[in-house]
Amino acid sequence: MSNIQSVLEEKRLFPPSAEFSAKARLDKDKLAALRAEAEKDPVGFWAELARRNIAWQTPFRTVLDDSQAPNYRWFTDGRTNASANCLDRHLGTKGDKIAIRFEGDKGDTKTWTYRALHAEVCKLANGLKSLGVTKGDRVVLYMPHTPEAVMAMQACARIGAVHSIVFGGFSSGSLRDRIEDAGAKVVITADGNSRGGNIIELKKAVNEALSSGCKSVEKVVVLKRSGHDVAFDAKRDVWWHELLAKQSSNCDPEWVESEHPLFLLYTSGSTGKPKGIQHSTGGYLLGAHMSCLWVFDLQDSDVFWCTADVGWVTGHTYVGYGPLSCGATILMFEGVPTWPDAGRFWKVAQDHGVTIFYTAPTAIRALMKLGEEPPAKYDLSKLRLLGSVGEPINPEAWMWYHRVIGKEKLPIVDTWWQTETGAIMMSPIPGATATKPGSCTQPLPGIFADVVDEAGEAIKSVEAGGYLVITKPWPAMLRTIWGDNERYIKTYFGQFPGKNLYVAGDSTHRDKDGYYWIMGRIDDVLNVSGHRLGTMEIESALVSHPRVAEAAVVGRPHEVKGESVFAFVTCKGARPQGEEADKLLKELREHVGKEIGALAKPDDIRFSDNLPKTRSGKIMRRLLRSIAKGEEITQDISTLENPAIVSQLQGKA
Repeated sequence: MSNIQSVLEEKRLFPPSAEFSAKARLDKDKLAALRAEAEKDPVGFWAELARRNIAWQTPFRTVLDDSQAPNYRWFTDGRTNASANCLDRHLGTKGDKIAIRFEGDKGDTKTWTYRALHAEVCKLANGLKSLGVTKGDRVVLYMPHTPEAVMAMQACARIGAVHSIVFGGFSSGSLRDRIEDAGAKVVITADGNSRGGNIIELKKAVNEALSSGCKSVEKVVVLKRSGHDVAFDAKRDVWWHELLAKQSSNCDPEWVESEHPLFLLYTSGSTGKPKGIQHSTGGYLLGAHMSCLWVFDLQDSDVFWCTADVGWVTGHTYVGYGPLSCGATILMFEGVPTWPDAGRFWKVAQDHGVTIFYTAPTAIRALMKLGEEPPAKYDLSKLRLLGSVGEPINPEAWMWYHRVIGKEKLPIVDTWWQTETGAIMMSPIPGATATKPGSCTQPLPGIFADVVDEAGEAIKSVEAGGYLVITKPWPAMLRTIWGDNERYIKTYFGQFPGKNLYVAGDSTHRDKDGYYWIMGRIDDVLNVSGHRLGTMEIESALVSHPRVAEAAVVGRPHEVKGESVFAFVTCKGARPQGEEADKLLKELREHVGKEIGALAKPDDIRFSDNLPKTRSGKIMRRLLRSIAKGEEITQDISTLENPAIVSQLQGKA
């Protein structure tokens, strides 16, 4: 089969400003020196960073154990603790510095210093121990996006328990499956939380999950957040505030082996059964820490806002662990970008003096759809760095972000990484890298990537795309799939037997400057008349039309072409109907033909008020594929932000 074709041509280049570079942690020369050091001795490079940046109770002597590759192990004989690295080591110098600023959905605010956060984490850690939780036990967190979720993560890490966060938007059935797979001893949840002015019934979902299984669960700790009445089992359930009231604010950290599991995080798999991605303590923490310093150029005065929920890996690495390990101030926001109005994100950024803003392309496109007026109402002058995460950002959204939010001055770090990689793998370094709209640019120092064909051989052509692979192990990588190491090896290293290449599952191409362009998931590649096209590039072409706010492209079987292009489109303004829709449909097809070529013209375009997104902002592409094929919907759509949109997507409304 021929290589994936890159059809997106982007020539705009934005070098970092001299003013930013002069104050940045890394400029061009320092970045070049790091890359040279990593190239010369990759293992020694990570060893030196680990010695300088992680607090070890027992220093390591073994750096990388690859004797059972691809089950790589890092710093195996070292002992550390993630919570001690995030809290204890700052108490002497930053105890009174604000660690977390919080704003609730309804506008309530609160702050915690490092000293206060440490005390709360210790109380909860002692509380968990009083419930019988010991080193290695699994604790499932099903919580709102509040500081207590970070406290729960840190408390588990403090005593060597393994946490597994389930996003609060998942159904009770999805929660049950994850609790059972992990064999969780305790669940930590809340009565509920407010999101967009609506109560999310967290405790109710936990009760439903436990009523149909989960025999391993002994106790449920319940945070009182919403304050509404919930069904409470006095023998099993414990109120958070009552548990902590009995505990000491001192709890010595449990020093664990570097390879001790820090957390499990379940991600969807091609079989439909969630995969429990297992991350280690030492290696993961190193990746989180270094990427925060390099990519976000974290300074002591920064207020860092990563908008991701703690239920996703971005919320783990860039809310729960990475910034705190660097001694930074983070902002957590419970609500949604558009409630009670379209300016909520920007008001929050203004009110809390946010300097670094890291969000998803989905959010950027949604805000872009609402126009330039909402952000113009607020003072965003303290912003100094913007970031993008979660999926490839199309150039049109990148330019809006750059122009409207960044005022054509701020660097944008477009980051590529995965749940499995633990931390950012590719990104511009803001004080050193010239950016191109839509490209995640180059791998970070110590990360070795390549583009290969279906035989696992490197592709040299800049026009051709292929499989994105990582060629050398790195400390923050996943260790295995919980309870299924065979699936781990097959899923991530089985594509090219004998080569030990980590296969990311994304298609990519590398341009003449060595910049990487993510073209979409390999399973999102369309085979149209013998041409393999990445869906992201067709979506980018559609969104570059002035009427289009967002687009998602999937394939539909075609008896002549093999596959045809099926596009779901949301427009700026009202959804077009009748003659207006017919006219715009023709216009969009011609626009894609002009931007990419006739072969990429969508055969079908369906207009909708919204795309089907989970509450985290992820587009449910499997659902769109089923709709495009006219199949009966069998997927669980309970996690959709707006389940009612399905009928409209099917053309029934």
